[in-house]
Amino acid sequence: MLWQGNQALRRFSTGQVYLKNKLKVALIGQSLFGQEVYSHLCKEGHRVVGVFTVPDKDGKADPLALAAEKNGTPVFKFPRWRVKGKTIKEVAEAYRSVGAELNVLPFCTQFIPMDVIDSPKHGSIIYHPSILPRHRGASAINWTLIMGDKKAGFSVFWADDGLDTGPILLQRSCDVEPNDTVDALYNRFLFPEGIKAMVEAVQLIADGKAARMPQSEAAATYEGIQKKENAEISWDQSAEALHNWIRGHDKVPGAWTEINGQVVTFYGSSLLNSSIPPGEPLEIKGARKPGLVTKSGLVLFGNDGKALMVRNLQFEDGKMIPASQYFSAGETSVVELTAEEVKVAETIKVIWAGILSNVPVIEDSTDFFKSGASSMDVVRLVEEIRQKCGGLQLQNEDVYMATKFEDFIQKVVRKLRGDDQEAELVVDYVSKEVNEMTVKMPYQCFINGQFTDADDGKTYDTINPTDGSTICKVSYASLVDVDKAVAAAKDAFENGEWGRMNARERGILMYRLADLLEENQEELATIEALDSGAVYTLALKTHIGMSVQTFRYFAGWCDKIQGSTIPINQARPNRNLTFTRKEPLGVCAIIIPWNYPLMMLAWKSAACLAAGNTLVLKPAQVTPLTALKFAELSVKAGFPKGVINIIPGSGGIAGQRLSEHPDIRKLGFTGSTLIGKQIMKSCAMSNLKKVSLELGGKSPLIIFSDCELDKAVRMGMGAVFFNKGENCIAAGRLFVEESIHDEFVTRVVEEIKKMKIGDPLDRSTDHGPQNHKAHLEKLLQYCEAGVKEGATLVYGGRQVQRPGFFMEPTVFTDVEDHMYLAKEESFGPIMVISKFQNGDIDGVLQRANNTEYGLASGVFTRDINKAMYVSEKLEAGTVFINTYNKTDVAAPFGGVKQSGFGKDLGEEALNEYLKTKTVTLEY
Repeated sequence: MLWQGNQALRRFSTGQVYLKNKLKVALIGQSLFGQEVYSHLCKEGHRVVGVFTVPDKDGKADPLALAAEKNGTPVFKFPRWRVKGKTIKEVAEAYRSVGAELNVLPFCTQFIPMDVIDSPKHGSIIYHPSILPRHRGASAINWTLIMGDKKAGFSVFWADDGLDTGPILLQRSCDVEPNDTVDALYNRFLFPEGIKAMVEAVQLIADGKAARMPQSEAAATYEGIQKKENAEISWDQSAEALHNWIRGHDKVPGAWTEINGQVVTFYGSSLLNSSIPPGEPLEIKGARKPGLVTKSGLVLFGNDGKALMVRNLQFEDGKMIPASQYFSAGETSVVELTAEEVKVAETIKVIWAGILSNVPVIEDSTDFFKSGASSMDVVRLVEEIRQKCGGLQLQNEDVYMATKFEDFIQKVVRKLRGDDQEAELVVDYVSKEVNEMTVKMPYQCFINGQFTDADDGKTYDTINPTDGSTICKVSYASLVDVDKAVAAAKDAFENGEWGRMNARERGILMYRLADLLEENQEELATIEALDSGAVYTLALKTHIGMSVQTFRYFAGWCDKIQGSTIPINQARPNRNLTFTRKEPLGVCAIIIPWNYPLMMLAWKSAACLAAGNTLVLKPAQVTPLTALKFAELSVKAGFPKGVINIIPGSGGIAGQRLSEHPDIRKLGFTGSTLIGKQIMKSCAMSNLKKVSLELGGKSPLIIFSDCELDKAVRMGMGAVFFNKGENCIAAGRLFVEESIHDEFVTRVVEEIKKMKIGDPLDRSTDHGPQNHKAHLEKLLQYCEAGVKEGATLVYGGRQVQRPGFFMEPTVFTDVEDHMYLAKEESFGPIMVISKFQNGDIDGVLQRANNTEYGLASGVFTRDINKAMYVSEKLEAGTVFINTYNKTDVAAPFGGVKQSGFGKDLGEEALNEYLKTKTVTLEY
């Protein structure tokens, strides 16, 4: 009985807590905001005794009225509260009949008499969308942006007989983002946080804890209502001031100017911080300089020489178009509907009729917004069409750009037919009949979804290392091209479809791209053989095969990137919730080497794209062709323009500009330690961009006498000669235990003599040409240095006497620790062998670690304890035990010391392209 009594007491107490300090509230106002405040007050246990709102408009009730009527709350719809300065008696009586203890005015366009304001026990509170006393008046959000305020916010204040002058109860603020519009600010902060604050304010009043802070008149500003007639743009201002004026009027009432004799309203403004894109001049009345109609929008110029861009234009007849289509706006003809399309049109007419219930008949001339539709109706229209028209996906902007029913149906039909899609990609190929197929190779810069010549028209030759012939001329990207590519990537990230795309859709695109890489693997492997000298069979399996696997792996990660919730100390009596968000960085630059052109592209760009970034990639100057083919396939996969940009050219020009560019937030580089240091310095000195570096290596491979010798010989050769030795993790130095040293060397030389050196497209070839002539010459000099220092040249060391850049697989022994061969990476088919004393594990470890590099390492032994001990002591990012070159897309890859930092592949690679944001809220 005692237990039951306690339970009953608990139930009773809980009910008392819920009912304690709750008020009888009269809600005076309108709109969706008013509706949400009403709903939340009801949920919190307050009793809304009456709702006073505006009369129905065009037969449609206000959202607040609809919610209250559905809930059984008395609703009063008065067109006005007073006549000739006096309160209407019937209205006042109706108001007093509800017996409210507090008036709440979340959003109210009517003038409420002071005898009503002061009538309740607790008076009246009002929501105002500015940080009072700044921006008193009816267009506060507009003026926050027009005046370039860095902070926005709202106030809940006690009503008095002044205009927004009453004491402050509470205020909240947020940062104003550079490209915020009125809608963006309202939807992101003022609406959701304002609802919470109104409910909080009511509870503070109920608890007797509500503040009354007088407003400072010294800081007060008042601006009038912004109407269309006073929203004309004054052009003698800075670009930032013009941007603030336009976004401060977006979408109501709309900033306008005169172009070719007619009023044109501007929407979707953003500051242009990168280079000015090419475009067609457009004379604008009053502007100091013509605008530029570009592929991305209309570029406008301030009196300070800086620029901004607007994305949409609206004409006097209400028609809205993308600004990029200004000169072609009248070229679209009316399309005839098929029988199936007529059915879709009839379905959409029914949807329009349901939304515009006040319109007797939906005709071709019916205008969606002039018939009373609001922004919430746009969302409903888009979603209802998606649901009832076979998943047809429209954007909100599609409605704003075709407000008349006839125009809207035309837009829908064009979307169904795919006529509104980007123009088909135009590719000017270089074609070759080779490897029993026609290989088609793009050779131009790929910027913003299009192949284009370099800005200055420069080109360079890319060479086939098999015979030294020119494959084709490739565009040589200039600084202007780099800036264009970065601007395209920035626009795609900030304003394009990619930034709005959900993670799962992003993954679908990446899976599709992986499929296309696989479908075209023979052509890609052939291009790789032509351009880099890779043996075709190896290119097919590794260069291309692992690229496919990498994109599939990271495609699967797209919708699995997540933060975490973190328990923190509570700020009693309130409670806290802290969580982290993983967010993309923005525009990323990727600079890749020439040894695995496509695979290195995939290792970095797949993680970058999976994280939601956009990218500008510079392939190695000597091997650009598979990267450009990849760009073509990315368009076929459906990647939006600007997401992927490829700029072939030199590291000194294009690469350096990428490392210095202020709009790039991350740079991933694979290459030499010397260049990596320069890149890191440039990234730090420019904008402290995030960097990951995979640099040089001198990977030690330790072979103990208790190894399986046949396997050690076979895999030791692979560790050195795989991909012609042009392998970042190649075993740069082999340490062979003294008792098996001679036999190991003998067997290696025997196996080398069996290797076939020749045309990489020949399926029986084991060893192809070095990547380019300068590299071959460097390798020959490396061998000469070894001989001069006293190392024993056991085999090779010479260029093969045939056309092309072929080198014999080479073996050096008796290499001592002080020698050049022992310290420096060859990056070629040169095996460098040093002997170590039997049983001297710690001694050989000390020698193996005596290097500034630490990319990879390896050990061969049958003794698992020895293997684990050695793997623990080796200073390298990767340790192979009884194997070598065994990389996998799921295993992180990267070095330590002067081999760099950061990881490719695996889950860890995603972190290189993400930022962590910590969010803490109090409730």
